[in-house]
Amino acid sequence: MTRLTLPLLLLAIPAAAQPAPEATLPDLVVQAERAAAARQGILARFGAREVTVDRRTIEGLPGGGNQPLNALLAQTPGVVQDSFGDIHIRGEHRNLQYRLNGVVLPEGLSGFGQVFDARALRSVSVLTGALPAQFGFRTNAVIDLETRSGARDPGGSLSMYGGSRGTLQPSASWAGFAGNWDVFATGSLLRTDQGIENPARTRTALNGQSQQTRGLVYAARQLDETTRLSVIAGTSLNRFRIPVTRGQETGFTAFGSDAFDSADLRARQWERNWYGVAAVQKSLGDVDVQVAGFTRSSSIHYVPDTVGETRFNGVASDVYRGSVTVGGQADAAWRVSANHTLRGGLQASREASRFRSQTTVLPLDADGEALDDPFGLNDRSNRVGWLYGAYVQDEWRVTEALTLNLGVRADQMVQYTANGQISPRANLVWRPAEGTTLHAGYARTFTPPQQELVQTPTLERFQDTTNAPESLRNDAVRPERAHRFDIGVSQKIGPHLTLGVDAYYKDVRDLLDFGQFGNALIFTPFNYREGKVYGVEFSGNWRDDRWLFYANLAISRSAARDIRSAQYTFEAEELAYISRKWIRTDHDQLFTGSAGAVLNAWEGGRVSASSLYGSGLRRGFANTEKLSPYATVNLGVQQDFTGPDKAIWTARLDVLNVFDTAYQLRDGSGIGVGAPQYGTRRGIFGGLSRAF
Repeated sequence: MTRLTLPLLLLAIPAAAQPAPEATLPDLVVQAERAAAARQGILARFGAREVTVDRRTIEGLPGGGNQPLNALLAQTPGVVQDSFGDIHIRGEHRNLQYRLNGVVLPEGLSGFGQVFDARALRSVSVLTGALPAQFGFRTNAVIDLETRSGARDPGGSLSMYGGSRGTLQPSASWAGFAGNWDVFATGSLLRTDQGIENPARTRTALNGQSQQTRGLVYAARQLDETTRLSVIAGTSLNRFRIPVTRGQETGFTAFGSDAFDSADLRARQWERNWYGVAAVQKSLGDVDVQVAGFTRSSSIHYVPDTVGETRFNGVASDVYRGSVTVGGQADAAWRVSANHTLRGGLQASREASRFRSQTTVLPLDADGEALDDPFGLNDRSNRVGWLYGAYVQDEWRVTEALTLNLGVRADQMVQYTANGQISPRANLVWRPAEGTTLHAGYARTFTPPQQELVQTPTLERFQDTTNAPESLRNDAVRPERAHRFDIGVSQKIGPHLTLGVDAYYKDVRDLLDFGQFGNALIFTPFNYREGKVYGVEFSGNWRDDRWLFYANLAISRSAARDIRSAQYTFEAEELAYISRKWIRTDHDQLFTGSAGAVLNAWEGGRVSASSLYGSGLRRGFANTEKLSPYATVNLGVQQDFTGPDKAIWTARLDVLNVFDTAYQLRDGSGIGVGAPQYGTRRGIFGGLSRAF
């Protein structure tokens, strides 16, 4: 396994933040550490490329625990930022698997808001490459989130953070013991005048207010010497107003007039997520087992400005999508001998998804002109789907320096269609010298589309209205099937410097992609008949007692041809062009870079910087053009001090986008791109927190 860790900051936990000594504390801490080590043994990442950002690094970078999770992930290799808080890893759109303490979290409806709070996490690991057989369904990258705990991160804090664009973000957290329970709890509120990217070049979005609430609770206890129970529950409740631009002209007469000031549009979107995980770990001699259950409920509700949107676009859609998933997974590791470790597991989940819409349209006369006689068309559907997966793999230590991991998994989907696949996996890790690790891998993968995003509207009913599609063709979205290849090397040079390079290639049938079609800001999946994704990533980091420094550069290409599903969402000319030519996908970005540094500059004081570079996402007809390149820089400074109450306080000041760079992530053109989106302009933020 190649593992690159963004270096730990040498920040001592102040004594005031430690809980009062208890006689049972050492035993509980030892049990928690032992359980964490056993979990890592069960859920091995063998052969994958793993980049880990630990808790101290999270707090050390500009923004600290207040930064959204997608901004933190963008500091790891090969991660491209996009509008609406989206990220793309290794040239793909979504296909990301999130795990909480090793347990799969069902995929929910993704909107603008972040589901997880960075302050709740002990570490964030990003696994990419030809993943071993235990990882199924979403296999482009695994985001493994390890929560904080009372045993490993004791103490608590109260914090207030805020600044530019009306940002105000209070938060609280606590970690400790309640009887024999190891407990961690955190919650935060966020109020801002710019919840999503600005469609205009201005510093603050017009009508962009957002309120967001996030919370998480972790609890674990030892049931006996070899059995441990852990429970996680969390929520994310977000409300957004949809930003607008001034000076747009209406295109239709509706509700008795064609007059409407675009600055007065008031569309809104609500996003709700609840999730829970319960896991039991058991050690039986040479066998470690984890059995877990999980659930997630999520929904997105887009509420249009009916009068305004009908006058501008001729259509206004009130759209709701909801999903409830329950399931379980079981994983086991058996140390058969010194040279062989067998792993195997099962996973099953049931998802009930709901879709409803109420669309206001205008009728067309015989000449195709819109009439001022708005009326509504309702559509709704429900679906229950199942996903099943099973795997077995053998980690074989061939020699002291060479290890081979062979595995196979079987996946089955029973949703709007029934499909499955047997997928072989192979990973080889060679350590020819101290500090040198080479890895190579192959994986066959099977990726079902997100059931909750697949819609089957009755297209015929929109004929002769302002929402009539160019085509009635709507072939079913297919699961993606791919061959993945990955090879890389990591080299440690001296005690402080680590360098790495990793290359990948993916050959795809029925490449899954997503687009925003229509006014509702909800994504719809579709397939290209074939695709190719390939690239190379370079990374390096330096760590000593005072400095942390890292830098990443990714070169990537994502190409595809021939739309095979959801054809009604495309214009006929574009469909014809893509059917005969390879094009770049809309999320393709040739060069992506990130870098950062943290300096322990003086006692209790830290100075930090981070930066992002992008050569520009695709734009224009069939994605034949690209946007301009950009670079942003963030700076931060922190100081710990003892307050009048003898507690440890931390003050921080962060300047994001220091040079006030105005850059476009999207210009409103390209496949499945709805509106222009600008990156966030310069912001100045400050915060004060108290440890207890």
